[in-house]
Amino acid sequence: MNNDDILRQLLLSEHSKFQTMRIVQWIDHDPERAAALIRVFLEPDYRTTQRGAWVVRYVHENSPELLTPYLPELLDAARDPSRHKAVRRNVLNVFEKSSIPDSLLDELTDLSFICLADPHEDVAIRCAAMSILDKVCQRIPELREELNLLITEHMEHGSGAFKSRAKKILAAPKPPRGDVHAGPF
Repeated sequence: MNNDDILRQLLLSEHSKFQTMRIVQWIDHDPERAAALIRVFLEPDYRTTQRGAWVVRYVHENSPELLTPYLPELLDAARDPSRHKAVRRNVLNVFEKSSIPDSLLDELTDLSFICLADPHEDVAIRCAAMSILDKVCQRIPELREELNLLITEHMEHGSGAFKSRAKKILAAPKPPRGDVHAGPF
């Protein structure tokens, strides 16, 4: 039995936090098992994709270097509307906790603005998108005003979790604008 088959069997045998963590331990720091996780996660099967999404998140938390080569594929999966919402939620959680490669910055920014602006999107996805956009604005300060306007627009009807995250982002100190002259001249 190869790693893909073992992983599929583990994912389908039980859906629980305990089982997810067992799979994360099975993958450990093994690049071949991480590659199997990505292959199985990207398959079209709804159930293995849904369950694999949680594993992807925790593998990244434990060993981010294992999933770094797969970030473009993960972003593509998150952008695919036919995928289970768990895919978008957990992939955005991966990007929320990692540095964003320049090559993915534009696509991730677009996806995050789309998710944040959609009042029908799951609150966990919207909150992760908000945090990602806050990080993006540290690199591209010109987007800060758009982010703040969007957050403010959705605050009134947002859930408690949305409002809590929004208040933290709106209240966080921002770096000085680049057009402010700091010297005496």
